[in-house]
Amino acid sequence: MKQPSLLINRYKWYEIVGIYAGILVFLTFVLAPFVEGFLVSLKPLSQLFSSPYRFIPENGSFEAYRTMWISVPGFARYIFNSFFISIIVTAVVLILVVPAAYSFARFEFRGAGLLLGAFLAVNMFSGAVLLIPLFRLMRSLGLLNTYFAIIVPGVAFLIPSAIWLLRTYMMRIPRELDEAAYVDGASHFYTLRRVILPIAMPGITVVAITTFIGSYAQQFIFALTFNSKTEYAPLPVGLFAYFGRQEVVWNELMAASFVGIAPAMIVIFLLQRYLVSGLTAGAVKQ
Repeated sequence: MKQPSLLINRYKWYEIVGIYAGILVFLTFVLAPFVEGFLVSLKPLSQLFSSPYRFIPENGSFEAYRTMWISVPGFARYIFNSFFISIIVTAVVLILVVPAAYSFARFEFRGAGLLLGAFLAVNMFSGAVLLIPLFRLMRSLGLLNTYFAIIVPGVAFLIPSAIWLLRTYMMRIPRELDEAAYVDGASHFYTLRRVILPIAMPGITVVAITTFIGSYAQQFIFALTFNSKTEYAPLPVGLFAYFGRQEVVWNELMAASFVGIAPAMIVIFLLQRYLVSGLTAGAVKQ
């Protein structure tokens, strides 16, 4: 019996070259800023504004990575705060989003479409637009200058997109599984916990990773407005310390940026196979 050929083998050679050329161009534009930023972190400050500009550093070193810890003494604390806040935000979002996404995916109730539309509308608002009412709310609750002043807005802004993403994944899970559980006398909560959750774990993992990344990236405006204490400040506030009134220490700023994003990159690297499997699971209906 003749084996079907792979899809890639159905392309002409020039089509394959075009595909890989397009991927190369895309990766070049995506990775070029990171490569340039890393090279800047290796250059002495005097070479950054030399003419002609040298892309490859001359006598490059990791000196900026050492001096940045001296320039901003609490930098390690900033990294810990960002990581801690992102973990808490991710945990709270998952606790709230999993039952909400299941309800929107499985039950038909009045106003469901309106609520989903409202969730999208929330994502259209910039955090800067809501700073004043959020500040008044944080002050009335006594949450200013605490971790909660950053965690609460982070959870509120990340829940809508998480619900949409997980709801779409759960809608691909066959309803027959729920019906079979109901026939056996299972409650909705038991069905969610013992039937749906194990199947939806790839989708939940994707939501967890995207929420963690989103929380890690959006902390600056909330921290700058709702917090004035160093012990609660996240990484973006630490990076902001490099923007002096007279000059910006670009090599140390780039070094601090790469050290700061290292925890998030490690998490993504360790969980990338779950991210890929979660994004592709359910793409083909069984």
